[in-house]
Amino acid sequence: MARQGYLAMLVAFGALLAGCGGQAGAGAEDPGALRDGTEDARPLAPEELLGAWTLVDVDEPGAGTILHLAHRDLHVLGSRCGVLSGSWRADTDGVFLAEVTSASASAVEGIPGCERASQDTPDWLRRVTAYRFDDGGRPLLLDDLAQPVARLVPGASPTPGPDMAASVLAPPVVTDEVRRALAPAAALPVTLTPADRHRLAGRWVPLTGNRNAYLEFTADGDWTGSDGCNGSRGRWISASGGTLLATAGATTLVGCDNVPVDSWLGTARRAGFDGEVLVLLDAQGKETGRLRSAG
Repeated sequence: MARQGYLAMLVAFGALLAGCGGQAGAGAEDPGALRDGTEDARPLAPEELLGAWTLVDVDEPGAGTILHLAHRDLHVLGSRCGVLSGSWRADTDGVFLAEVTSASASAVEGIPGCERASQDTPDWLRRVTAYRFDDGGRPLLLDDLAQPVARLVPGASPTPGPDMAASVLAPPVVTDEVRRALAPAAALPVTLTPADRHRLAGRWVPLTGNRNAYLEFTADGDWTGSDGCNGSRGRWISASGGTLLATAGATTLVGCDNVPVDSWLGTARRAGFDGEVLVLLDAQGKETGRLRSAG
């Protein structure tokens, strides 16, 4: 019966997205609409994703054997390029985003095809835009057509190794701080028009301050930016209601008269338009920054 329920859930997800014209890529417009096909579906609990999971049914050779999710931190173990590390974001509507920003030095230097493992997020992980739980409460990572990219089975035990940080060996703990960080974001103010991936794509500059500061969103879910002195990059995803989640990699720390656009984006949970001005807001609904199109 659980298997039948799981299949029925996937069929419902696919029908919903097909009706909405779902598109491939990390900028998929509305994975949050997938929940379970009912009007009164309760919010999901992204904190239940924390754990050490065995990766199952990933259609990519050498993808890895264990996915370790701590608060904001992600590690893929057993991949053909060694230990991959990065960050992830998720919300209560089922939106999911992940990025790899580092890899085992020995793999990058010694395994053909792994030279860019610390810079390029694996294809299977880039395809994940949503998550749900099956009838047994186990997470499913889905693409923007509601098709499974990976199933996560609990109880994985990472094996200590030379490239293994102690934090990866310890099971993640869900604290009150984690629950607060993953709580539902405040709704977009009614005075703003929800941003979507089509309108967000492009280059944006702050209304005032350093003229070299900018954020640029690409249609395939990557972003680059500068505070005027320091470059930064990451991945992004948008969803219904002006939802906006972003990850960010390392950046330089050159001091100058900068505009912290990367921080604006990193803390944003909603994005909307006040006329032609892009407004970013944090989880509490407080504005983090305003930008205009550079086009």
